[in-house]
Amino acid sequence: MPIIFDRAGSRRAFLKTATLGGAALVVAGCRSLTPRQAGAGEEFHLALLADTHVPGDRKNGHRGFNPWENLRAVVPQVVAARPEGVVICGDAARLDGKLEDYQELRALLEPAAAVTPVYIGLGNHDDRANFLKVFAARPGTPAPVSGKHVTVIEHPAVRVIVLDSLMYVNQTPGLLGRAQRQWLAVHLPRLADRPAVLFVHHTLGDGDGDLLDAERLFALAWPYRHVKAIFYGHSHVWALSRRERLQLINLPAVGYNFNDAQPVGWVDARFGGTGASLTLRALAGNRSGDGRTWSVAWA
Repeated sequence: MPIIFDRAGSRRAFLKTATLGGAALVVAGCRSLTPRQAGAGEEFHLALLADTHVPGDRKNGHRGFNPWENLRAVVPQVVAARPEGVVICGDAARLDGKLEDYQELRALLEPAAAVTPVYIGLGNHDDRANFLKVFAARPGTPAPVSGKHVTVIEHPAVRVIVLDSLMYVNQTPGLLGRAQRQWLAVHLPRLADRPAVLFVHHTLGDGDGDLLDAERLFALAWPYRHVKAIFYGHSHVWALSRRERLQLINLPAVGYNFNDAQPVGWVDARFGGTGASLTLRALAGNRSGDGRTWSVAWA
């Protein structure tokens, strides 16, 4: 059955795990909802981050940006926004997913994790084994996909599926892989009771550094009209586009941009039954769009 995450329960769970010395990001206190309780006016409020690139060395930076300081500045903004969850769309770690990268990341995220669940997808600068050591307890419903970290987030307004496109650590291209695609092929047809959005780290083109099975992902998603959008990172670009009826949202990076035309920051998102509103929160870089809201309608 659908579930939503109880904020107070998340806080109690966080305090408990912090006391026990376990991973900080955990969820508890869930309550079940029957389909009749899922009202048409429901809304799911999420903070969307990507490419945090947090280093173990707090002074490590790129292009004049300090990713550690950037995330430290973003977390209080996220807490103040009071979302029902935070999604980090891959490349959580600086370059090669060192254990100390994730230890710093967890410490930076603790104020947010104390009040709301934090869901972390994996990208090409992450290391799955090190990530799982530091984030041993994770919110959401894990999908049984061997060798991949896939999370399903249930809410009456929308179902969020966070995929894992990590293929090789610190190598540019990404891959969902056969097992993850097979899981999607089986489960997407069963999830038609509400809109669904997918999150994957890698860009969706046909370049050597993109998601290498992007076309297969499109082929899986296209037949099911309840799949409304794909969110991704990797390019450090803030952009909205479409592929026929599918909305494609490229999230800006928190860590740094690759050119001065792009913002550095995060997106305050509200998902509903007919679409989403996406508000850019630009911390640095090109801040001309800071505070502007883009409306995305589901087709």
